[in-house]
Amino acid sequence: MKARCHCTQLPSLTPARSFQASASRRSAQRPRLSTSSAGRHAPHNTHPTSARSDAPHEEDPEELLAELEGFDAEELRRQAWLEGSEDPVYMYLQEIGQVPLLNAEEEIALANEIRAGQEAEKRLRKKQYRDEEERQELEEAVSAGDIAQRKLILSNLRLVVSVAKRYVGRGMSLLDLIQEGNIGLLKAVERFDPDMGNKFSTYAIWWIRQAITRAIADQARTIRVPVHVVESINRLLRVQRQLLQELGREPTSEEIAVEMGFLSAGDLEAVRQCRVRGAEPPAEVRRRFYKAVSKVRQIIQVSQEPLSLETPVDEEQDSSLADFIEDRAVQAPVDVATRNLLREQMQEVLTDLTERERQVLELRFGLADGQPHTLEEVGAELGVTRERIRQIEIKALEKLRHLDQSRKLRDYLL
Repeated sequence: MKARCHCTQLPSLTPARSFQASASRRSAQRPRLSTSSAGRHAPHNTHPTSARSDAPHEEDPEELLAELEGFDAEELRRQAWLEGSEDPVYMYLQEIGQVPLLNAEEEIALANEIRAGQEAEKRLRKKQYRDEEERQELEEAVSAGDIAQRKLILSNLRLVVSVAKRYVGRGMSLLDLIQEGNIGLLKAVERFDPDMGNKFSTYAIWWIRQAITRAIADQARTIRVPVHVVESINRLLRVQRQLLQELGREPTSEEIAVEMGFLSAGDLEAVRQCRVRGAEPPAEVRRRFYKAVSKVRQIIQVSQEPLSLETPVDEEQDSSLADFIEDRAVQAPVDVATRNLLREQMQEVLTDLTERERQVLELRFGLADGQPHTLEEVGAELGVTRERIRQIEIKALEKLRHLDQSRKLRDYLL
């Protein structure tokens, strides 16, 4: 028999606030900017390996926790106003701001209840109980674990907002960032082990940050790139900013490659010593160095975002980028005028030739239909041999060379 799940309404970023927590949706569906009961898994207190990789800077967990006491819903409302989503965000911020924070002892007590509920659910699933009374006790433990889980989630929703607001302006709205951070909070609740000695809020920060940064990597870019490439892009941007401050100018690809960690310690030292002496590094080291430089250039190229042709180019937004891009499939007006003038003067020159000579030149050089023809094709068209067409062509060209009118065409040879 499956355990009963007592569901309660949780804060939601939808105006109706109608999201119901449901144990059956723990893993199958992402919560829409709300919290729900997380999946039942054995607790693991392992930090996500890449949680820091996309962070704008290395935040201090204690600094984030200190912000929770002075939670400023009004300031975040103003940020949300700029995104055109004031109402749902403000309602959500007001609601979670009323939930009291937990101290370390309360977090541990809730975590122990959650763990007990997880164990009870396993036993119920495997029917490991002696009688009906023990089954009811296990169901009560599961219900108590669900209640503790929701309480732990609700008390840390402000922590999600404190982390999410640091990623505003990176391609996702504050609304979406909070949603993704809530998903990370659910994972933290699933995996938290109070016996490891960590405070839950400190531990949860890493899962929240990982969920947000992974979402930015997956959703913020017009063309999705793999997460490990996004991590390389972010690392390159940090190195660029650092070198810009140190050098007072934009760093070169070679300077970035030295700081990116693409070279071994030995190769790095050899490159630096050769730079000091003004000498070339050994051939093998030089090959690996240029490979690292090429990798830096590839990352820079991948990091470039596509730009919409509808992007406005002035404050009045009367013109878009597409208005200033040349259509290479269309000839420029000056080229069209030049071609028409050349065609007219060619016709004037050809009037001094016989009808047969004019036909041969028009077919041979594509003056009539724009498509040049071979001697055989012209001969078949006019009903004469290939050799006769060649003779007519030579005679006609020789005649044109001595005509005064043909000198007008020399200007088009430039």
